[in-house]
Amino acid sequence: MKKIWIIGAGPGDPDLITVKGLKLLKEADVVMYTDSLVSETLVAEAKESAEIIRTAGMHLQEMVDCIVERVDAGKKVVRLHTGDPAMYGATMEQVALLKQHHISYEVVPGVSSVFASAAAVGAELTIPDLTQTLILTRAEGRTPVPELEKLQALASHHCTIAMFLSATLTKKITKELQAAGWADDTPVAVVQRASWPDQKIVRTTLAELDEAMRVNGIRKHAMILAGWALDPHIHEKNYRSKLYDKTFTHGFRKGVKGND
Repeated sequence: MKKIWIIGAGPGDPDLITVKGLKLLKEADVVMYTDSLVSETLVAEAKESAEIIRTAGMHLQEMVDCIVERVDAGKKVVRLHTGDPAMYGATMEQVALLKQHHISYEVVPGVSSVFASAAAVGAELTIPDLTQTLILTRAEGRTPVPELEKLQALASHHCTIAMFLSATLTKKITKELQAAGWADDTPVAVVQRASWPDQKIVRTTLAELDEAMRVNGIRKHAMILAGWALDPHIHEKNYRSKLYDKTFTHGFRKGVKGND
């Protein structure tokens, strides 16, 4: 069966690829990757004889033609995607064309930039009694979003929101979250190039977000995390999960009542 592997390369740090992903990378005859987003150090893990193809300058049909030619020649092709392929990876449009050539695929998940960003700021995005929901989305720019997924509508849930591909849309973000009833002092953390050596972290508030981005010169490669789970003083507040509550019984532990 003709097949390719679509592998999540992780957010930037070459150590954040999965063991399975690295194994497949080392076995590949052909490695295709977006050279503007994937670490060169990681790509260097490919075997010496592997053909390395940079795809940042390619359009969709060029990439697919390149894959088809090499798969038809019996080569093992790995396509490295930044972060996790499931999030804004544009993988399905590649797969649709590959299926026309009877080429199947396997996806190997990777660490998404949203989780690398949360790790960078030391945040738990779901806090008991505060928020138990995380919305992954982006602000509407040149590419529209479905009507029911407008940022203001999503923000009405008042949960944690992670925004991809939105660094140039901070005025719009602020306006829509305020329209959804978010307070001006809602904590926001911005992580640019999460897990890369030049990672930059900016902590701010909803009202100050646009100015903070401007002052720090952040216009791309940034994850915006917003909501009270991002409160830098959250550890000083009394939010506790039942998982470790001594009075709470679950399948692995019987709760202790009273002074027992």
